[in-house]
Amino acid sequence: MEISGSTVLLTGATGGLGHAIARALNQRGAGLILTGRRTEVLEPLAAELGARTLAIDLSQPGEVDRLLREAGEVDILVANAALPASGRLDSFSMEEIDRALDVNLRAPIALAHALLPAMVKRGSGHLLFMSSLAGKAATPGTSMYNATKYGLRGFAAALRAELRKDGVGVSAVFPGFIRDAGMFADAGVKLPSGVGTRTPEDVAKAVVTAIERNRGEVDVAPVSMRVGAIFGGIAPEMAANFTRRVGGDKIAGDIAAAQGSKR
Repeated sequence: MEISGSTVLLTGATGGLGHAIARALNQRGAGLILTGRRTEVLEPLAAELGARTLAIDLSQPGEVDRLLREAGEVDILVANAALPASGRLDSFSMEEIDRALDVNLRAPIALAHALLPAMVKRGSGHLLFMSSLAGKAATPGTSMYNATKYGLRGFAAALRAELRKDGVGVSAVFPGFIRDAGMFADAGVKLPSGVGTRTPEDVAKAVVTAIERNRGEVDVAPVSMRVGAIFGGIAPEMAANFTRRVGGDKIAGDIAAAQGSKR
């Protein structure tokens, strides 16, 4: 997919990862529609990049429909918006569960469903979904987050297969621990020695690569974490035991405590 000259709808543009992705797409010549809940954050970024803005809360009924009406024709969707959804399941209210499902999973699916017919008719377009390494390997204290990110991975993979002959690309990007911006950075949790991180710019580069080369899946993490995610998919119980031994339970608890107010 050629990014230059295309119209890109980017959700979750108010966060640090969203900022990095927006700037990378702008540098490739995209016309941007930036969405998020905080207009005071969106507007300065839009002014910098010459982008349109739409203040949208994807957890609210009817907001996806409003976004689609106001956005107009879209060539590329980058579904980046997500809630942390950290913590044990029994610590969630049903309202918090619904909100995590609506923002992290339902909204990307609904946006793809609405934008897809025009893309298929044109024979071009791209749908990119921001998953996580938590969509490849489960960790304690993140059952809801795992559920949404696993779901997004399965949705993207199946949709990619469905659209193989229609000229519409589908990608999923899988960040690990990202420093300087994003959910993990905002939590301020210290990782054990040897656990590597990547930058928001690395995520943005992965988004550009996935779109331009129509890559099905792109991981953004050190080799050790990527191998760990593969191991977690092949031998989940052994991987879970190893995670516990290296302090995974404590990390998950610290992250959940830091992110509890953002559900």
